[in-house]
Amino acid sequence: MHTTPTHPHDSAGHSADWTNVCDLDRLEPLWAEAALIDGVQVALVLLPDGHLFAVSNQDPATGSFVMSRGIVGSRGDRPTLASPLHKQVYDLRTGECFTSADYSLRTFPVRVDHGTVQIQVRASADSLADEQAQTVEFAAA
Repeated sequence: MHTTPTHPHDSAGHSADWTNVCDLDRLEPLWAEAALIDGVQVALVLLPDGHLFAVSNQDPATGSFVMSRGIVGSRGDRPTLASPLHKQVYDLRTGECFTSADYSLRTFPVRVDHGTVQIQVRASADSLADEQAQTVEFAAA
């Protein structure tokens, strides 16, 4: 089984805010599950080889919260999740959309600590807010 090492800090040395989600044995391979973490809807995807992914449950194309009902698959060696609505296909590692450059699926750091799935949503939300602020500053300049 693949697990992400447990560290109290992220790669930049900042304190990491990890949230316990569920026991790993509650997830079924190739079946996404939805979770609400700090007000953010997340879809968890466990692969048969033990790799675990956390992505936004919100479909980038429609805004509907349905990605946890998507189709888990692959494109070559890249694990994917297809939207159940319009079938856009996303790379679970990067969030890249294979079928349209207009969309990307938000991804979250995820790890397993002593059998418990943990997600880092807050730091990702802060990073997203920082990116949006930088974009606004850039656009105003």
